[in-house]
Amino acid sequence: MLNLAQNVVHKVASSVQHVEEEILGLFTMTDNKIMDLIYATHVHADETFDDDSLFIIVENILKRATQIVDKVVQGSQVHVENIEEQTPKPNFSVPLCTLKQIGCELSCKAPGEDVAHKTTLSILNKLSTYSWEAKSVLALAAFAMEYGDFWLLAQLQHTDHLAKSVGMLKRVPILTKPADLHKRRQAILELNNLIKATLQVIEIFDQFDKLSAYDPKDIPGLSIAMDHIPVDVYWSILTIVACSTKLTILSSDEPDKPHDLSPYSQKIHYILNKLKIQLIVCRRQLEEAETYRKLRKMVQTPTEVMEVFKALTFTKDKPQPLIDGSTNKTVNIEVLRRKNIFLFISTLEITEEDISILKPIYEGTRKDDRYKIVWIPVVEQWTIELQKKFETLRSKMPWFTIQSISPTVGIKFIKEEWHFKGKPTVVVMNPQGKVENPNALHLIRLWGMRAFPFDKAADETLSKELTWIGPVVNNIDPIIQTWIKEEKYIFFYGGHDNEWIQQFTKRATTLANDPVIKDSKIKIELFCIGKSGKGGEDHGIIGRFWSGIESLFFTKVHKQVDPVTQEIQKLLSYKNESGWAVLSKGSTVVTAGHGLTILRVLEDFEKWKEVAREKGFEFTFKEYHNRVIQSVRHCCRLDIPSATGKTPEIMKCPECPRTMEMFISYKCCHIDGPAAGHH
Repeated sequence: MLNLAQNVVHKVASSVQHVEEEILGLFTMTDNKIMDLIYATHVHADETFDDDSLFIIVENILKRATQIVDKVVQGSQVHVENIEEQTPKPNFSVPLCTLKQIGCELSCKAPGEDVAHKTTLSILNKLSTYSWEAKSVLALAAFAMEYGDFWLLAQLQHTDHLAKSVGMLKRVPILTKPADLHKRRQAILELNNLIKATLQVIEIFDQFDKLSAYDPKDIPGLSIAMDHIPVDVYWSILTIVACSTKLTILSSDEPDKPHDLSPYSQKIHYILNKLKIQLIVCRRQLEEAETYRKLRKMVQTPTEVMEVFKALTFTKDKPQPLIDGSTNKTVNIEVLRRKNIFLFISTLEITEEDISILKPIYEGTRKDDRYKIVWIPVVEQWTIELQKKFETLRSKMPWFTIQSISPTVGIKFIKEEWHFKGKPTVVVMNPQGKVENPNALHLIRLWGMRAFPFDKAADETLSKELTWIGPVVNNIDPIIQTWIKEEKYIFFYGGHDNEWIQQFTKRATTLANDPVIKDSKIKIELFCIGKSGKGGEDHGIIGRFWSGIESLFFTKVHKQVDPVTQEIQKLLSYKNESGWAVLSKGSTVVTAGHGLTILRVLEDFEKWKEVAREKGFEFTFKEYHNRVIQSVRHCCRLDIPSATGKTPEIMKCPECPRTMEMFISYKCCHIDGPAAGHH
């Protein structure tokens, strides 16, 4: 028996200590602790209850009641606002018994945080089946019945005998006597302001509830706010309890009984400010999502190209003017109306060479008003340094520039829909806002104005060209253009292994000077890409060459595989090998080969040179090279810059029928510009 008594005493003591710990730190209690306490009171959310209609009634009551208080206490000093009367649904039934039960919980409670906390939990238990928003509205409605009634009687007591008598029962005269009113003026205003703030908090709960009807992906910030609503509901009901107690004290015989509302006011204003910020963020996110969808629809359906620009910049107000690079003055966006637009999209990490690629296009179209070039700088977070860099780059561009673009709409769209990953790109749009080419920069880099107007038709025509090596090497050295015009055979070769380059040069020279070749009137020239010397490799030539090959690859990668595509893919796979070579006749490619296989063909020249005399050099060289490929096996590796645009999900091997494995690698060459494409 003694042990049993001791256990009971111990449990009671522990329980008391637990409650004391709970209450002692009411305003320092963690959100997780509050969540544990209040979720114990929550059974399920009855979504059928029309809390919107109840809130309309409560808002009508409290807005008028608080206005009466301000007018009574402050007199002519207060600004009276026009309150718009809202109407609940006609069939709404007020849950009067529930409101009276909550009213009983609120009535005549002693001051103190512990009482307020226990009363709040008791109210939450009574409202266990309602949604969290409905709980706060019901608690506020029960308080509004009392507060609204009190101040309605205060307003009518001097003109209505019934109001005067009922007001006496409610102790209205005690608070509204001029002497008492003046004495308690500050306390009444504090109470009134706290009620207004609490009403605003609960109104925002309703705003969040309405936003929850939208797709969560459109409003990522909503889940953060909604997850915290139960705790905010707890604090709003706790504040309602404190306000009810304060009203009781102010209309009692002990109006000076201590009951400080400032901790509740600080808490509810903190919550109000937090919710306001979250609501602004959520509405902004929704607006951006809707603008993003609108932008996608614009691009997919015929519309005015200028409207696409407005959506890209995402400005509600008048769109910012463009900067005309030729005059350095701003011009209205109207200059783009009904025009074909070449959108030059890039970060600020571009070189003068990137800009120079577009200058012939600008010169070729400047007199044709139907075509305009516009630079869109992709910058997510501007700084003073970036602004300076922007101005420097802009000064080198004679075409138009967009001054700003929305990170959350425009930049997101460019990245997701146009697959922009950092490398410069040119999107071609027609006057109806339709994308004619998602990345024409590859075409422009290779063919220049020959590919004009850089749409799909031009792309298709040029992609069938067998003379694909020409546009890649034309700008490397003037002598190459002469060889191409003379329809000479040309070996273009290079690699990382100087010893291989020397061996190839020696063997190819021997081949070119062989009597069999000379007698056949075959002229062979050699051009080394990436020749090593005292200054190291010529990164400019290497960079331009491989940029050209990559551009060729990207003009063909999403089309049906043909022999030309296969040859380009094969050559690109040799980019990081010790050696490689391409044999062309003029600008028509005969074959491309890995260093191992192409060198073997040259080494075995004595074995096939007599066949070449009969069947021809070109046919024999290609046939023998194909035989060597079958006997010499090496891994084929294809490096595709992910920043260049949309990359293929599946890639067939250029040397066998298998599908290539996909790997992810990272690289830095410690240099800027095209040379960065070389290890």
